[in-house]
Amino acid sequence: MGVRPEKSAPRDAEAINQKLLTQAGFIHQEMAGVYTFLPLGLRVINKIENIVRKQMDEIGSELLMPALSPKEYWRTTGRLDSIDVLFKASAANKVSLAKSDAEYVLCPTHEDVVTPLVQTYNISYKDLPVSVYQIQTKFRNEPRAKSGLLRCREFIMKDLYSFHTDEADWKKFYEEAKKVYMSVFNEIGIGKDTMIALASGGDFTKEFSHEFQTRCETGEDTIYLDKTSGIAYNKEVMPEGADTDPNFEVFNACEVGNIFPLGTKFTNAFGYEYTDKDGSKKPIIMSSYGIGISRLMGVLVEKFHDDKGIVWPKNVAPFLVNLIDLQQSEEAKKIYDLLIKEGIDVLWDDREMSAGEKFADADLIGCPIRVVVSQRSLTGGGVEIKLRSETESKIVPANKLAEFVKNV
Repeated sequence: MGVRPEKSAPRDAEAINQKLLTQAGFIHQEMAGVYTFLPLGLRVINKIENIVRKQMDEIGSELLMPALSPKEYWRTTGRLDSIDVLFKASAANKVSLAKSDAEYVLCPTHEDVVTPLVQTYNISYKDLPVSVYQIQTKFRNEPRAKSGLLRCREFIMKDLYSFHTDEADWKKFYEEAKKVYMSVFNEIGIGKDTMIALASGGDFTKEFSHEFQTRCETGEDTIYLDKTSGIAYNKEVMPEGADTDPNFEVFNACEVGNIFPLGTKFTNAFGYEYTDKDGSKKPIIMSSYGIGISRLMGVLVEKFHDDKGIVWPKNVAPFLVNLIDLQQSEEAKKIYDLLIKEGIDVLWDDREMSAGEKFADADLIGCPIRVVVSQRSLTGGGVEIKLRSETESKIVPANKLAEFVKNV
């Protein structure tokens, strides 16, 4: 499947990320809140996943749980009739119903699945603590799926769960998870604009949860930052009077991750206790930690774009280099082979189109570096280089190109 930007955004597109990702050929909307990730989009998703996976491997073991789960798990936790975004899966027609009338929960999250799973294998104090994570598709019955990838009915999520023998061990891991999360966002390219904010525990806990919020003009969340203490609050839990207090800075932000202290809510529901050294049974403390992978892709576009298109951070761009061939296919092929040999991701645009159209598409797609091979550049002694984040270009000798690219 080749790269063919759509150029026009969906008529009902509300968010910048939906408009640009569709125009640039990264995603295709199948229905409200459900998208296909096209080749360019999947490359970005994979790069985000790999960054997240590398950091999560420092604190957890990866597994993959099913999207379908038995309703009995959700009855056990009391959440079958209380979660307002819960989907069920069942036979879609009479011929399928004739084979089975079973109904399942289509998981929006996996606390209700991971707890009995870990219980099966870890029952002694010697087995704990345990932390496991997955990167998997989730399903939520959002009443109004909107804002492109920011609020979907089907989305990709990283969820990690930890199990501990006591509160001290839990707190130690919880604080370590905060550091690892910030390492993720630093590597992706949003660390300096991301902070931890207090938020509601929602369905999970009566205590505060913690959100990782990235400053963004188009963000859906309103953050109140106490300039004296440095503590940030989501609007839903802001201190009384914060909206009129000059000591508070108020700004829009996009949520890029969250962590929840769960206590014994789920382990008690399943009767999951551990056997201590003296043979006694004791409660297990649990937490969950989430990053919306596909949502994060949308947040990046909301934050990094201009009037020409997307401006991807280097580590998550679909390709580092967009190589534009202006009727110099032989020389362009040499440049392409040179960069590939150096392990550099290259998108080679050899379409029979005008230079203006190719440049416009390159800006729309947003690769960090544009390399142009033309008669003019070759006469000038090499290839023309322009960074997506800058307006000026320069000529770089072909034999210095790979070094230049690696140092950007």
